[in-house]
Amino acid sequence: MKLHFEPNLDYQLQAIDAVCDLFRGQEVCRTEFTVTMKTPVEESSDLFPGTAPQQMSLGVAETDLGVGNRLTLLDDDLLKNLNNVQLRNGLAPSTALRSGDFTVEMETGTGKTYVYLRTIFELNKRYGFTKFVIVVPSVAIKEGVYKSLQITEDHFKGLYAGVPFDYFLYDSAKLGQVRNFATSSSIQIMVVTVGAINKKDVNNLYKDSEKTGGEKPIDLIKATHPIVIVDEPQSVDGGLEGRGKEALDAMNPLCTLRYSATHVNKHHMVFRLDAVDAYELKLVKQIEVASAIVDGAFNKAYVRLIATNNQRGVISARVELDVETATGIKRQEVTVQDGDDLEQTTHRAIYADYRIGEIQTAKGDEFMELRFPGGETYLRIGEAHGDVDPMAVQREMIRRTIKEHLDKEKRLRPQGIKVLSLFFIDSVEKYRQYDPDGNALKGPYAQIFEEEYRRYAKHPDYKSLFEEVDLNHAAEDVHNGYFSIDKKGGWTDTAENNAGNRENAERAYNLIMKEKEKLLGFETPLKFIFSHSALKEGWDNPNVFQICTLRDIQTERERRQTIGRGLRLCVNQHGDRLRGFDINTLTVIATENYEQFAENLQKEIEADTGIRFGIVEQHQFATIAVPDADGKVIPLGVEQSKALWEHLKSTGYIDAKGKVQDSLKKALKDGTLALPAEFEAQKSQINEVLRKITGKLEIKNADDRKPVATRKAVLYSEEFKALWDRIKHKTTYRVHFDTEKLVTDCVSMLQKAPPITKTRLVWRKAEIAIGKAGVEATETTAAMPVVLDEADIELPDLLTDLQDRTHLTRRTIVRILTESGRLEDFKRNPQQFIDLATDVINRCKRMILVDGIKYQRIGEEHYYAQELFEQEELTGYMKNMLRDTQKSVYEHVVYDSNTERDFADELEKNENIKVYAKLPGWFKVPTPLGTYNPDWAVLVEEGGTERLYFVVETKSTLFDDELRDRESAKIACGKAHFQSLSKNENPARFIVAKSIGDLSA
Repeated sequence: MKLHFEPNLDYQLQAIDAVCDLFRGQEVCRTEFTVTMKTPVEESSDLFPGTAPQQMSLGVAETDLGVGNRLTLLDDDLLKNLNNVQLRNGLAPSTALRSGDFTVEMETGTGKTYVYLRTIFELNKRYGFTKFVIVVPSVAIKEGVYKSLQITEDHFKGLYAGVPFDYFLYDSAKLGQVRNFATSSSIQIMVVTVGAINKKDVNNLYKDSEKTGGEKPIDLIKATHPIVIVDEPQSVDGGLEGRGKEALDAMNPLCTLRYSATHVNKHHMVFRLDAVDAYELKLVKQIEVASAIVDGAFNKAYVRLIATNNQRGVISARVELDVETATGIKRQEVTVQDGDDLEQTTHRAIYADYRIGEIQTAKGDEFMELRFPGGETYLRIGEAHGDVDPMAVQREMIRRTIKEHLDKEKRLRPQGIKVLSLFFIDSVEKYRQYDPDGNALKGPYAQIFEEEYRRYAKHPDYKSLFEEVDLNHAAEDVHNGYFSIDKKGGWTDTAENNAGNRENAERAYNLIMKEKEKLLGFETPLKFIFSHSALKEGWDNPNVFQICTLRDIQTERERRQTIGRGLRLCVNQHGDRLRGFDINTLTVIATENYEQFAENLQKEIEADTGIRFGIVEQHQFATIAVPDADGKVIPLGVEQSKALWEHLKSTGYIDAKGKVQDSLKKALKDGTLALPAEFEAQKSQINEVLRKITGKLEIKNADDRKPVATRKAVLYSEEFKALWDRIKHKTTYRVHFDTEKLVTDCVSMLQKAPPITKTRLVWRKAEIAIGKAGVEATETTAAMPVVLDEADIELPDLLTDLQDRTHLTRRTIVRILTESGRLEDFKRNPQQFIDLATDVINRCKRMILVDGIKYQRIGEEHYYAQELFEQEELTGYMKNMLRDTQKSVYEHVVYDSNTERDFADELEKNENIKVYAKLPGWFKVPTPLGTYNPDWAVLVEEGGTERLYFVVETKSTLFDDELRDRESAKIACGKAHFQSLSKNENPARFIVAKSIGDLSA
């Protein structure tokens, strides 16, 4: 296969032009210097040092001629060009030329490497520049760039009339290449890792060398004034004043071009294609998340360390615990400090004698000591104590990844697309181990993978994929690892922090880096790749469709970098790029629920890129097209954009920080956006910009919230006074409690209750959409849960737990449990059984309380005064109001549901209804389950004489078994309350109704 490159993609050409147009007005020229034994000329101190004298001596050989880059533009010209480029690309303009560093931001997978390589040829074509140094952070990226140069060589020669060029990987053992770099008159491209050039005391680059005629190689490079291209500068610089930045400046560059998706230091931004742009233009794959959520695993004291902090001398840790809440046990993040008692924190006895010990916050060495009965443990970030068996969860994740892979392979293989899957793992030994003699052994991940792959190979759904496959060897052939390799050939976990480790890494990049096309071909059986941190950045493959994170991805920027390995649009067997989300969907298999994934992805995008979701920037409208006096189309400009921004702020559409307000979203939705007259012609363009920013924000319109006035004619009418006198009095209640009936009911309900399941893994899948308003997750499918075996569960004190939750005596609880015959379920899943038994007992308690309740009117002086309707303000959202009602106590009826809206509408239209009121929140009936607020008070007149008084609860169903247990109990109490008020000859009746027809039933 030979990968094909598309030369006319608009966004790539715009990125190339953004850099090249910085030098608009530069004459086509180059500096020629004679390499002689003369005294070196001092370097120019200009911001762009390429204006050095033409005669430079480097002490090599008098006859050789060297060629370097030279710049003739003045700083003012460069700043003007820079501002023009920024305006064209909708970027905030630089006010001064602070450095020779220029930033290009391109989302992972959009062709960043292609863009900067082609920029080299375009700069040579337009201005004659010939010397370029590409600096990268790692061996992986170095090999990737070198591979890109190889596979694009013919492509670029075809585009640029066969222009000669040389490229090489810097090698301290081959310094003669550096001399050729300086003396050649053709385009020269040197690719080097920052680790090979950033240590002056030990680096051959800064030492005299016979291979360069006795001169320091760095002096040869400096004399050429190269254009330095930095790939992933956030990993190269080492901070603003770091060793990496120092090494870049030591090359005396004409300028430095910085390319990344995740810049830390922005410098002068000239082009931006961020994550939002890439997604909206469908330049990358669509993302979906398959979340593996463990359900019902609350049977151990679970503690997971998320982060440690030292703020103003207060040391703390953020941990995940299983906390008892009002609605049951929830896994929550909690901040703890040294000495904290986790039983008090969680309100659960299972954490008895669990305490927090030492907390270490040193970056890279964070940990937390956890003390518990019989020992202690030290948790690193991401590690957990008391969790379900992680290998059981990881088996399910590997199984799901294989299934997702095979499902896509069935669909995409006929289209000539080879599907690849990528596993990120926590350590090499989980995948590959070695015996004492150095022989390779399969680690647990490799064994699990092969077992699960063989299982799916026999599945009827995937028969077509395995018809001509040798199943005895297929599972072994389709997976492999991608790790650093030591000198003995063994895989190892190493960082590229010294020469030896960089050599280990370099040995790994053959099939996966240097033979990318081979990996994409059907003839290569490898489809599943296991890797560690070596894939942090720099390697990707267009046909990665699944990424499974078998290790924690909660660290800073790692989520974006992880999914970045699979964002590139796929190619077919001809090397042609295929487009469309129907083909290009990246599935991430993770243990994080998709809501958290979306939320954290948005936070990372904001932190990495500076994108501020839902924020209008002052320069946001600068690129909007407007006609000038001659009818020529020009950009609106920064100053006009600021004026428009100020208008949006002054009208309350945005706040002082540019944050979108509710009124802006409403104005866009209703088409009522108010603009100054001078911007009316561009209203459609302005609307489009604003819609992208506000699109997916879930906002309630505060301006829609209005106070609702009373209709005095109704409130003080004879009819409403008669209705109110029948329902206004307050009551108290007593309860007769039948213990025997409670036990009988609890036993019966517990016997009928659903079975207790073991701890399960639940799969939920959601699509992730990235827009200028934010990252949104939409659930698409769910799968059948998978049972996980939990070992070493310590059974809690069942009776004490239930006594605390139900407030019954231990004797009553024992009777209920033993007579139900379900105590064996307690051993299956203790916490789930406790939750079930608690729910059953409390439900039965509620019904017993209701059955035995007796209400009594307190006295004539205790009642809700009619004047409260005016004294207590009622407010509501306009969209939830029935407007301008005539028979209601209020001018508008505020409703909570469609059922209430329809009921109010019927009350208004029915001629038998004389007056009614939607009872406000202050009208409350006391019950043992909390206060109850009925819905309506209604007066009906039939035949012109007979009056009927009702208190109505509107429900979408009239069947008690379809109402929530607590809700139906409160309704029953309400009914008893109003019955106790029936002293009049014609008392108010309490009913539950779906429609007005139920009042006459």
